[in-house]
Amino acid sequence: MGWWRQLRWRIIAAQMLVVLVGVVTLIATADALAARTVDPEFLPVFESAVIQALVVAALAAALVGLGASMVLAREILRPLRQLAASSQRIADGHYDERIAMPLSDELRDVAQSFNQMAEALAQVEQQRITLIGNVAHELRTPLAGLEGYLEGMLDGVLPGDPETISAMQHEVRRLRRLVDDLQHLSRVEAGQVTIQPQVFDIVALVERIAAQLRPQLIEQCLNIIVEAPDESVPAYADPDRTAQVLVNLVGNAIRYTPEDGCITLRVRSDATHVQVAVEDTGIGIPAEALPYLFERFYRVDPSRSRASGGSGIGLTIARHLARAMDGDITAFSAGIGKGSVFTLTLPCGARPTTSTR
Repeated sequence: MGWWRQLRWRIIAAQMLVVLVGVVTLIATADALAARTVDPEFLPVFESAVIQALVVAALAAALVGLGASMVLAREILRPLRQLAASSQRIADGHYDERIAMPLSDELRDVAQSFNQMAEALAQVEQQRITLIGNVAHELRTPLAGLEGYLEGMLDGVLPGDPETISAMQHEVRRLRRLVDDLQHLSRVEAGQVTIQPQVFDIVALVERIAAQLRPQLIEQCLNIIVEAPDESVPAYADPDRTAQVLVNLVGNAIRYTPEDGCITLRVRSDATHVQVAVEDTGIGIPAEALPYLFERFYRVDPSRSRASGGSGIGLTIARHLARAMDGDITAFSAGIGKGSVFTLTLPCGARPTTSTR
C-alpha cells in the first residue's frame, strides 16, 4: 500500500470516486423515477437505454477525470519536487539556490516564502563568514603585538623591564576586553541577559551618568550638557542596563568628538515613550554608513586603530539591550563634520505591563 501515500494516486482515486458516486446516484435516481412515471410495459427498454447511456457517460467521465487528475498532479508535484531538491541543495550548503514561481497563487506563495528563507539563510551564512574574519582580524592585532615584544626580548632587542612588560600587559588587556565583548554580545543575541524592568526616573539616571563622566570629559577638553525637564520622567526598563547603554553611547561620542567639542544629553517624553538623545559636535557620519552602524565590527573609518576606536561591537550590544527592554536606538547625522545624534527610546513608566524577560 505504499502507492497510496503518493499524492498522485490520491488525486486520481478522488476523481474516480466522484465518477462512481455520480453514476450510482444517477442509476438510483433514474430507477426511482422510471418506476413512477414509465409504463411497466416499456420499463425494461427504458432501463436498458438509461444503463447504456450511463455506462458511456461513466467511461467518458472516467477518462476525462483520469486525464485531469494526471495534469493536476503534475502541476502540483513538479514545484513540490523542485522545492524538495532545492531544500536538499541548501542543506548541502548551496545558499544561492532559488526556485521558479509556479502559476497557481498558493504554490507561488510557498515558493516565495522558500526563496525568502533561502535569502535569509544566505545572509546569515555571509554574516557568519564575516564575523569569523572580523574576529580573526581583531585577535591578530594584539597577538602580533605580543609576539613582537616576546621576539624582541628573546633576541635581546627589547629589555625585560617594567615598561616592556606593561606594554605587553596592555595587549593582554585588549585581548581580554575583546573576548569579554564577544561573550557579552553572544549572550545578548541569544537572549540570555537578565532584564529586570522597573519604573525609575530617567532624568536622575542621565544626570548621574553625566556627573560620572564629566572628569573624563574635562580631561579631554570636552563639555557635557544635560537638557531635561525639571520634573521627573518615569521610564519602564532595567536601570542598570539603561545606564550601560547610555555610557556606551556617551563613550562613543567622546571617542569621536575633537577637543573643545560638546556632548548634549536631551531627555524627552510623550504618553508612551521616553527618549534620551546623545548629541555630539564630532566628526559626523556619512549617509551611506548610517544603515550599518549597529552591525558587528562595522567601522565608519576602517583606518582607525582598534585602540582608539574600540572593539566595534559596542553599538551592537547597546541596540540589543535596548530592544530587550522593548526599546530601540536610532542614529542620525547631517554628514561629515556635522556631528551625530544617537537616540535611545524606552517605554514610559506610566505604561502598564506585566512582561519580564
